[in-house]
Amino acid sequence: MRWTDLKTGLGSFWREFRKVKFGLVGVAFLLLFVVLVIAEPFIIPYSEASTRWRDITYWQDSPKSAQPIWVNWLSPHKRALTQTLTEPTMTEETLGAMTIKTATFDYYFLNAAIPPSDVILHCPMKGAVTFIVSLVRPDGRVIEIAKRPVRSSGLSDARFSADMESKDAAFSFATSVDTSAGAASVHKATVKASDVLFGVAEAGILRNPRPLNGMYQLVMTAYLSSSKDTMGTPYVIVPGRVSGLLGTDEAKRDLWSGVVVGTKWALIIGLLTSFISVTVGVIYGVVCAYYGGWVDNLMQRVFEVFINIPLLPVLIVVSAVLKPNLWFLILVMSVFFWVGPVKTVRSMALQIKEETYIEAARGLGASHGRIIFKHMIPQLIPYSFASMALSVPGAIVFESSISLIGLGDATVVTWGQILRDAVGGGAVLNGLWWWVVPPGLAIAFMGMTFAFVGFAMDAILHPKLRTR
Repeated sequence: MRWTDLKTGLGSFWREFRKVKFGLVGVAFLLLFVVLVIAEPFIIPYSEASTRWRDITYWQDSPKSAQPIWVNWLSPHKRALTQTLTEPTMTEETLGAMTIKTATFDYYFLNAAIPPSDVILHCPMKGAVTFIVSLVRPDGRVIEIAKRPVRSSGLSDARFSADMESKDAAFSFATSVDTSAGAASVHKATVKASDVLFGVAEAGILRNPRPLNGMYQLVMTAYLSSSKDTMGTPYVIVPGRVSGLLGTDEAKRDLWSGVVVGTKWALIIGLLTSFISVTVGVIYGVVCAYYGGWVDNLMQRVFEVFINIPLLPVLIVVSAVLKPNLWFLILVMSVFFWVGPVKTVRSMALQIKEETYIEAARGLGASHGRIIFKHMIPQLIPYSFASMALSVPGAIVFESSISLIGLGDATVVTWGQILRDAVGGGAVLNGLWWWVVPPGLAIAFMGMTFAFVGFAMDAILHPKLRTR
């Protein structure tokens, strides 16, 4: 019978809820966020983004500050896409005790106006191996990217980055072909190596390089001095200038992965904080109304103390002493947010307290706890749900604000932390809009979602509550 009553009540509630159009919009967005959380392992390209967000080695092969890939669809100036080259042409030569292995990769840079941001070569090896990495351009010119020995007692990965290791060679090549008057004033530190490597060899390559389309060859020559030295099959990653659905930041992190992972933490922060604070506030307000007298006066004085304490200065002082973390932040928000529903709950409970069935419960000898938790608080559950929904946006925005000023938990990927990194990385000054807009919109849509649901529940449930 209880299940039948519950089913009937839910059906009645849903019929009323469907009449509130913005409530349906809120439910649709909420379902979308839930789907993102459930599908997280399948829709993000970097499966360890949640645990290795601050690990720079995890992102080292991604493009830096790359725009979203869909920008190429809207712009007439196409940007190079990221490519992975895994099938080199291998040759081997023996010279006495030395073995010389050569791997050649073909890379086609075609139909793009903006070249790749880097060329990265990986080669598994063991022992003592000397590597020479060169780039053969379509015009036949050869630029040496790297030349260095690598030693390792165990199996390791030798990594070579053109952006990091070929700056001197690229600058020397550019100055040899650019004899214009302004070339002498260009400092090497301001030259992007990849722009020179993939630029037309002409005057102006240092200041305004034009892309040289065609087939490039990356040639890696490895010198193994003894039979104990070994080398596996190398591979090359050519990071483009566009990446993923939302691009990358200055630390080469995929922002789509960050925003999706942050959805989970936004729901945890908002729902957990609102549940704890509203539960405490409802119980506190009912107890105030039920006992009245000096108990009510004392509890109201405590309420006034908490409601007048500024949360942010307290959190700044506490964070200066203790290392902030997400669960501590949720606890602090709950400690201060519980005052929100107290006044409204107290006024409702004062009316419920005078109902006939409450007097009957007292007459039958029901305990104070039974009356409060069995007869009064259940009448306030509809208001509690609406209040929880309306409290979620405040908790999410507060966490984002705290993270933005550097007091959040840097070990957790939240939308506030992404915005904090964007501010610290000069995203606004450098025009990296894709670093700021997606987490900002995510916060706005999450707040709008629960606001719509809360307002819809408030419109439906409060009239029913007032007619009891």
